Amino acid sequence: MIQKLALQHGARVRAVTLPLLAAAILASDVSAMGSHPARLAHALRVPETMLVEALIDIRNNRLSSALERVDALLAIKPDFRLAQLVKGDLLMARARPIPTLGAAAAPADRLNDLREEARARLVRYSVRPPKDYIPKYLLQLQPEQRYAVVVDTAKSTLYLFENHDGEPRYLTDYYITVGKNGTNKVREGDKKTPLGVYHVTSQLPRERLDPFYGSGAFPISYPNEWDTRQGRNGHGIWLHGTPRDTYSRPPRASDGCVVLANEDLDDLAKRVQIGLTPVVITEHIEWVPAQAHRALRAALSERLESWRLAWESRNTERYLQYYSHGFAAENSDLARWSAQKRRVNASKDWIKVDLSARSVFLYPGRDDLAVVAFWQDYSSSNMSNKMKKRQYWIREGTTWKIVYEGAA
Repeated sequence: MIQKLALQHGARVRAVTLPLLAAAILASDVSAMGSHPARLAHALRVPETMLVEALIDIRNNRLSSALERVDALLAIKPDFRLAQLVKGDLLMARARPIPTLGAAAAPADRLNDLREEARARLVRYSVRPPKDYIPKYLLQLQPEQRYAVVVDTAKSTLYLFENHDGEPRYLTDYYITVGKNGTNKVREGDKKTPLGVYHVTSQLPRERLDPFYGSGAFPISYPNEWDTRQGRNGHGIWLHGTPRDTYSRPPRASDGCVVLANEDLDDLAKRVQIGLTPVVITEHIEWVPAQAHRALRAALSERLESWRLAWESRNTERYLQYYSHGFAAENSDLARWSAQKRRVNASKDWIKVDLSARSVFLYPGRDDLAVVAFWQDYSSSNMSNKMKKRQYWIREGTTWKIVYEGAA
């Protein structure tokens, strides 16, 4: 698509073509909000807002204003390569028509990356989280989980939510980079970002890392139990920063990690809780009304409570009805699990099970799979223990059943 823009010098008008940049702006459907950028800017980092407003100025033929914005941006972020590219085009447009974004600059592969970054940032700016809707995956946060992360890979965005009485509330979001080859990681070295429900496992400070990873890194729990069951492998999936001479990277540029600008990673780091913060990675976030969200949470909570009561009853056959025929745990299938439970329960005079600190997440891309975690305080006539447990519940017809269970 070729979109004509005009650079006006008094009464004289010079035709300027910035086709791919204009196409990116139009594809992002920013016309409805272009005159009201301030109402969206609070949710974005300041450099990104400045860049997007410059692009909107270009769309509206305000090229002098665009150049002023880019100059101001580069004064605070001289390593913002996309802004450098836009400035080069704006300067060249004064002298002659520009056939494409980045006409004066870099090799074709780098230009394609920067064009994709422009598109991604425009989409982020124009498509904001719907009010009073929440991601359907965050069904219940346990009290100690103060924050939750949801990554929308298609929109190159990491959303941060705050826990309010178990329900998520949108707090802010960040531009991110994912794997060179996209998403749905399957094997080591495929340069894809995994999709699933994970949590932050540790923090690696800048001092322990190659400068490539910027201001630090937070490894996440890929592969999880479901990944392993599906035969997925690999390791070393992190949330991390950018090289010190690079403000941001293109939307698809990592080896599978989720990459943020260093200042964004530092901001996120203030909220990350090691071992607690959930990280849900999905291709497209599905937003649902809070009421629908609560209904599914209540249904799963009721099912979990019924399972707990069945266990306490020592009626093993009733208890086993909560397990799927496809159940598997560590070195165990349903037949071995059932035999063990019949043997153990027969030796008990009574059983008491308390569950606390429950969290419930719907698996991305699956309406029939949920991840439940809790602290389990088990006591009986001849033993007691306390452990953190994780279960995967799958819906078979209209009934939720356990397909995996093990220590978290």
